[in-house]
Amino acid sequence: MVRRHRSRIRTSTLICRCLFSAVLFASALTLAADSQDGPKGAVVLIIRHAEKPDSGIYLSPRGQERAEAYKSYFQNFTVDSKQLRPDAVFAAKDSKTSQRPRLTVKPFAKAEKLPIDARFKTNQTAELAAALRATEQGKTILISWHHTDIPDLLRALGAKPKSLLPGGKWPDPTFDWVIMLSYDQDGHLIPASTKRINEHLMPGDSP
Repeated sequence: MVRRHRSRIRTSTLICRCLFSAVLFASALTLAADSQDGPKGAVVLIIRHAEKPDSGIYLSPRGQERAEAYKSYFQNFTVDSKQLRPDAVFAAKDSKTSQRPRLTVKPFAKAEKLPIDARFKTNQTAELAAALRATEQGKTILISWHHTDIPDLLRALGAKPKSLLPGGKWPDPTFDWVIMLSYDQDGHLIPASTKRINEHLMPGDSP
C-alpha cells in the first residue's frame, strides 16, 4: 500500500510539472506575440475621415472633395523619395451615425481596385491591430478611422499617442493629417520612420 501511494504521488507530481511547463510555454508564446507592435515589414498610414456635415451619416461637400483628392494623393504618396502606394485599405465599420471612414477612402480604393476591409467597429482597435499583425505583413496599409479612437489605435499598434498627437489626442477641427507608422522585419516600430504628415490637400488646411 505504501509503495502504491508513493507511486501515485510521483505520478501526480510528474503530471503537475508537465502542466506547469505547458503553461510556461503558452505564456512565452503570448509574450512573444505581445512584443510585436505591428505587421512585420509594413507601413501603416492612418487618417481621420474627411469633413462631416452638420447632421447626417455622410461626408460634407468639403469632405467629398477631400476624399476625391485622397485618390491621387495616395496613388502618388512618397516619403523620403520612396513611393508608398497603399495595397490594403481598412476603414471603421459603418454605423447608424457615420459611414464617413469608409466613404473617405472609397475613391482611392475604387481607383486601385482594392477592397475596403470594414469589419471592425471604431472601438475595436485591438482586434484591428491583431488582424494587421496576422495577415498584412510587408504591405503599405491605409486606415481611415474616427479621430476619437485613433489614440487607442496607435497604442494597439505599439505607438505613443503623445509623440504623434498634441496631448495624445487628435484635435476635433483637424482633418489634414496622416500618421505614418513604419515597422521592421520583426514587427517593431521604427521611430525614425514614424511621423505625422500634413497633407495640405484643401484650401484652409493647417500650415
